[in-house]
Amino acid sequence: MNNNSQNKKSAFIAIVGRPNVGKSSLLNRILKAKIAIVSSKPQTTRTRITGVLTEGDVQLVFVDTPGMHKPKNDLGKYMVRSVSESVSGVDCCMLVVEADKEPGPAELNLIEKFKSMDMPAILAINKIDMLKEKDALMKQILAYSSLYNFEAVVPVSAADGNGLDALKDELKNQALEGGHFFEDDTLTDQPERVLASEMIREKILRLCDKEIPHGIAVVIEKMRMREGKDILDIDATIYCERETHKRILIGKNGSMLKKISTYSRQDMENFFGCKVFLQSWIKVKEDWRNSIQMMRNFGYDENDFKQ
Repeated sequence: MNNNSQNKKSAFIAIVGRPNVGKSSLLNRILKAKIAIVSSKPQTTRTRITGVLTEGDVQLVFVDTPGMHKPKNDLGKYMVRSVSESVSGVDCCMLVVEADKEPGPAELNLIEKFKSMDMPAILAINKIDMLKEKDALMKQILAYSSLYNFEAVVPVSAADGNGLDALKDELKNQALEGGHFFEDDTLTDQPERVLASEMIREKILRLCDKEIPHGIAVVIEKMRMREGKDILDIDATIYCERETHKRILIGKNGSMLKKISTYSRQDMENFFGCKVFLQSWIKVKEDWRNSIQMMRNFGYDENDFKQ
């Protein structure tokens, strides 16, 4: 812990909510950097990506969780279990919901968890830029306020940043004295290989959209600076579950794989601040999401698969 001043405060905050409400987009907007995967597909976040925001004496440490959903395979069970673990080890939860949507089973489940733990929680109502009827927002605020005594309710838009300062202020109010846990210039505690693999996986989900389901894993086989040059060499293997998926990922004359690699490389260069030479390969591993051994090989923690 970086504990130079007792005036310094910090708070660990879990970002929770159902799939596709904009949790990762909101995290990226708060941090002013892209560390969490963003896609129009639900359930895109698999790892608990920690983002760190330090402003003045206050440090906020964010845990971005997968969306709450009914798991269909071992990977899904891992994702749901990671939500529960994240909620149990933080100072505050930020429940992200979509504007003009009534509380559903996922939200009610999380609120029950808050109650059982007497957990401080802030409600962030996202996507207010999409609202047609402003009255609907007041109804939604009243509905949620009747379910739980939230520390604050903040309408916000991850798309345009509206309400972001108010949200950050409320999150900072949850910080406790005791110093900072990370150096003040830290952005995330995720290894660079994990961030690189997530950048590639995001491009696949965006470019292939409906053709490719969630049966995609990306493993960074090599990542090292070229000797004497400001060039980062990265070798990546993309795993899919079917030969048909492999053909889609390669595309006609390799066009899709080239597109995926080009866009991923651009993101990596922006993030790592140097030239990147990226090589990507595609392999088929059938039904890997139901294989604990394969998921372990892909970097998931084996303890998360234990019942």
